[in-house]
This record gives sequence, C-alpha cells and structure tokens, in this order.
Amino acid sequence: MELTLNGSTRVYFVVGDPIAQVKSPEGMTAAFQAAGINGVCLPAHVAPDDLADWAAGIRKMKNADGLMVTVPHKIAFAGLCDEISDTARFLNTVNVVRFSENGWHGEMFDGRAQVEALLKNGAVLQGKKAVQAGAGGAGTAIAHALVTAGVSELAIVETDVQRRDSLIERLNSLGRAKVYAGTSDPSGFDIVVNATPLGMKAGDPLPFDGDKLTAEMFVGDVVTYPDTAWITKARAQGCRVSTGLDMYAAVRDLMADFLLQKAV
Repeated sequence: MELTLNGSTRVYFVVGDPIAQVKSPEGMTAAFQAAGINGVCLPAHVAPDDLADWAAGIRKMKNADGLMVTVPHKIAFAGLCDEISDTARFLNTVNVVRFSENGWHGEMFDGRAQVEALLKNGAVLQGKKAVQAGAGGAGTAIAHALVTAGVSELAIVETDVQRRDSLIERLNSLGRAKVYAGTSDPSGFDIVVNATPLGMKAGDPLPFDGDKLTAEMFVGDVVTYPDTAWITKARAQGCRVSTGLDMYAAVRDLMADFLLQKAV
C-alpha cells in the first residue's frame, strides 16, 4: 500500500501506557487509506497522571480527527468526552473518540468485538456458562456484551473487589443472566475469557488454572499476540480458541467505521 502523507494528512492517535504492544497504528492507517482518507494513526505513550493535560493539548490540534484508547485509560477517558453512547455510559468506559465541531463523541466497541471474534471462531454463547478474568475497561465491556449475547451465567474474576462487585450489580440489574464472583478455577464453564493484560509480558501468570481446562471449553483472550501463554495452554488442553488478534481485527473495523462516520 502506498501511503499518502503530507501537510493535509488528518491525524488520529492511539493512547495508552504502555503502547508498544498496540497494532492500531498500522491497521488503522491502512483502513483510512483504503477508504480514500488521507489519514494516519500515531501511538501516544501517556502516563495516567498526564492524561488530562495531554487530552487538553490534543483538543487544540486543528488537524486531529479522533483517537483510540487502550489500557489503562478507557475508564478515565469516558470523563474527558463531551458525549458518550448509551453503551459507553452504562459501562463508564470508551475505546474510541470521534472529534467534530460539536465536541468529542466516545464509544465502546471492545465487548462487541470480543463477542464477534468468539462467534466467528465457532463459539456458542446462547445459554452457556462463562467465566471471565478482568473487570477493567475492556473487561467491563466484554462482560456486558457476553450478557447481552445470551450467556445464562457469567462469573467475574477481578482482584479489585469493589470494581468487581459494582460490575456484578450493574449487570444483574439488566435481568439477562446470573452474574456473580468467580475464581481462577474454570471447571464447569463453557466459555473462559481472559480480559486482563496478563500475557503481555514474559513470565506473566495465567489468568486461570490452565490445567483445569478441558477440550469442551472455548477460550478467548484480549492480548494482541498470536500465541500468548494462555492461548498456548488452551490449545494444548484441546480447547478451541479466539485470540486477541481475532478481537483486534473486529474492533479495528468497528472503530474505523465509527471514526469515518459510517453506520456501526
């Protein structure tokens, strides 16, 4: 692909801490250029304490049209937008922000993307029992999407007890599934999802007891490497899997359409 890059190029950012692991700069730039948009996506490594100041500076850029948000800023950035979608408001988290003359509009696609990736890889969610590790920005969205996709039960494993219990209460208020606190033992579940950053660094522990996985389980991940220790263990146990790269492909398309103001 021949890249158009000149003084008229529109700029998009992906902001996070760390940022080296993200695939968005290449993938989103390719999506923009393929759509005939003279735009590029650039990584921005911003610490949590500096996020508000950085966002205030970006607001003054006249050639910036939007940004994507990754760990650990998805919850904080919900409060920096002028308007957020109903889904983002329920979750209090965003992963993409579109700039316009009317302000910054935030949306959250992580949950929808994870569900799309699971289904595309052959998972059945309707009426199934799921357990998920992580209740941060992405984890909150994925838990919500699993419930709305029709799982009968969802157990949530999260070290921040207050965050976990708050999410459980909100999801149970929907009346769609039984949601409760889980453990690192995945026994008895049909769907087992890692929605934590575990696997981004060498030597990270597994999010669940991998020896308890069985071939009947379907395993998902959010970490955008093809073979994390979690996915490798799941495959060794005979499980079918959906990788973080599968989720990334889905979320990339959803975010590109949103930023280019297409229906999603």
